[in-house]
Amino acid sequence: MSQDRAKNAYDTMASRKANCAQSTFTAFSGELGMSKSIALSVSQGFGGGMGHTDSVCGAVTGAYMALGLALPASEENPRQNIEKTYALMAEFNRQFKALHGSLNCTGLTGYDLSKPEEMLKARDAGVFLSKCPAFVGDAVKIVESLLKLT
Repeated sequence: MSQDRAKNAYDTMASRKANCAQSTFTAFSGELGMSKSIALSVSQGFGGGMGHTDSVCGAVTGAYMALGLALPASEENPRQNIEKTYALMAEFNRQFKALHGSLNCTGLTGYDLSKPEEMLKARDAGVFLSKCPAFVGDAVKIVESLLKLT
């Protein structure tokens, strides 16, 4: 199962059908009770390091959203699972950084996507096809293992 979900997310990113956050988050959305169309909308602004702001990679933020969705909060007690979610995020960060060395788009891609000229260089270098799908696939695998969905 793990290979299928991760491969599908990898392929979605590689085909440029969705950004890195969308590709990661939607791999889990249906199973966790959210329609794919809503998940695509919720996560669309997080691609390219939170909308090209030289911040956390969209594959990482997509993973965070999936982890949060897996541990629901109630209106009566919105903080009921917050510490568990933070613990899962910390473990996700540890594993992702062990694989890729960073959580930040610049550290991962070698380009500062907040600068238009760097974004163009990254596109010209094929970074979004050569590197980013692997970040998405690995993020999905880590979330699966943390949520024991494999």
